Amino acid sequence: MDGTLTMAPVAHIRSDFPTKFGIPRQSGLVEALRSTVIFAPEYRDPAALRGLEGFSHLWLVWVFSRSVGAGWSPTVRPPRLGGNERMGVFATRSPFRPNPIGLSAVKLEEIRLHTGHGPELVVSGADLMDGTPILDIKPYLPYADCHPEALGGFAANGGALLEVNCPPELLARLPADKARALLGVLARDPRPSYQHDPDRVYGMDFAGYNIRFSVTENTLTVQTVELLAQP
Repeated sequence: MDGTLTMAPVAHIRSDFPTKFGIPRQSGLVEALRSTVIFAPEYRDPAALRGLEGFSHLWLVWVFSRSVGAGWSPTVRPPRLGGNERMGVFATRSPFRPNPIGLSAVKLEEIRLHTGHGPELVVSGADLMDGTPILDIKPYLPYADCHPEALGGFAANGGALLEVNCPPELLARLPADKARALLGVLARDPRPSYQHDPDRVYGMDFAGYNIRFSVTENTLTVQTVELLAQP
């Protein structure tokens, strides 16, 4: 064996994030987010999902596709630390790794066996950009995977939530399920950790809409919600 491994995606994900801006920094933080796992043609056999209905959560093993070929560094600047302090890459979940692989625990909401392109999995809480390739799917095993006594190092908590102020007439432009998910995403503060300019207006694409907002102290205020032009 020469040390080279070749892997092909078994699926990709369909999510509401066309870019990485706004994606929750970890999986499971915004349960209202719904995504769909679409299998590659050669893996669209319903038999491959037999028994999956008995599990409530899954592990998604995926590729930081935008970071492929970008190289790696032994130390990185975690956003959690404001982007100013360096930590070892193996003490972080940075995409700039020797192998740009991500791992996410998601909740299995629905198994759709018969669609126009084979079986699909509807999951919640995913932190993946739309189109992200998935290398593997494994069941989450509570007796082995859950460790309540585990230490979280410098990322011990999910950070403080923002108060979100969104005028009802703006929120009503989104479907109800997307509106709930958007509020959860905004409460998690989608800004880069090193940006805290109260006069800056940020733009985020989500679920086919452009959301513009500003943040003053602990309050995020939505300025506009505009439907994106269809390609």
